[in-house]
Amino acid sequence: MRRTRLTHAGVAALLMIGSWTAAGTLPAAAQDAPDSPTTRAADSTPASDGLLRAMQRDFGLTRAEAEDRLAAEREATELAPEARRTAGPAYGGAWFDAKSEKLTVAVTPDADASTVRSLRASGAAVRTVEHSARQLDAAKSRIDRLDAPSGVSSWAVDPAANTVVVNVVAGKRADNDVRSFVDEAREAGPVTVRTVEAAAETFAAGTVGGDPYYTGNVRCSIGFSVHGGFVTAGHCGGVGGQVRGWDGSYIGNFQGSSFPGNDYAWVNVGSGWWTVPVVLGWGTVPDQLVRGSTEAPVGASICRSGSTTHWHCGRVLAKNETVNYSQGAVHQMTKTSVCAEPGDSGGSFISGDQAQGVTSGGWGNCSGGGETWFQPVNEILNRYGLTLHTA
Repeated sequence: MRRTRLTHAGVAALLMIGSWTAAGTLPAAAQDAPDSPTTRAADSTPASDGLLRAMQRDFGLTRAEAEDRLAAEREATELAPEARRTAGPAYGGAWFDAKSEKLTVAVTPDADASTVRSLRASGAAVRTVEHSARQLDAAKSRIDRLDAPSGVSSWAVDPAANTVVVNVVAGKRADNDVRSFVDEAREAGPVTVRTVEAAAETFAAGTVGGDPYYTGNVRCSIGFSVHGGFVTAGHCGGVGGQVRGWDGSYIGNFQGSSFPGNDYAWVNVGSGWWTVPVVLGWGTVPDQLVRGSTEAPVGASICRSGSTTHWHCGRVLAKNETVNYSQGAVHQMTKTSVCAEPGDSGGSFISGDQAQGVTSGGWGNCSGGGETWFQPVNEILNRYGLTLHTA
């Protein structure tokens, strides 16, 4: 039946169906070599009308402001690795500041004047902070070894606050287990406690309508196409599990899967299905080609495609965050202000034209808002030795 439908479809429809089948929300990217033309942010490629419209809707920007934001974010993304090298041991973290449209680099007081001058000459803003990134990362690693109660949602280094932020569910801060965890966390290093509305949950769902993939009675969203298959969330299925497509036909099986601890997996593709380097726009925006996988900095805008709520945008809020799901903690996650709902798990996160990661979980919904975490895509590729299918 699928072949008959494709025979009568035009080129655009072929691309859409290919992304539904082989990679319901696919992108494409090479890994993380900053000098490679396949992974470098593509300055010469204009943003699509659909992406600009989505940014106007979700950020309240004009078209010109959205174009300026994307250009500034590309510059910040390219500058970030150089800035870290320049700052050396004094490096305290970096983030994109939407107001100034610059990369802000934090340095400790022992940074010499020439280092500060070099950073400013490169176009970065400089802020002096008390703790180095190395100190904050070490504190966060010590907290990772603690046993977190359900009232603790997540924790991560916040470079702008120059502290490790522990997120506690509203109404749970006075619980004895939560208080004990916070006390132990503070012994690990500089810690700030913040309140969030709800605990994080994964976004798998029972079988319902949409444009997904299915394993057992679970519906999830396909993430990024790789040569030979696609990557997605680990909580959606275990190794060997059979995967069916939107039309119920067999796609392949989970070849690798990890959850909790991590939340990633990959599925082989065959039986008449194939992969294309595309993220579905769901009619909200045109389908998006992905030209790399350069990691966007904290503060950058980012968009998500999933089979339940389709296309939504937000900002990168934190990196290397540990998320405390009911099934166990998951490490090295990226937190965003993008909303998501059950069934969006595994779907694509993209910044500009750069693949970022696959949807894991969060709290809230796309009616009232919330936060969503993703597993970085380059980590998945490196773990399984995969190569993303790029445009």
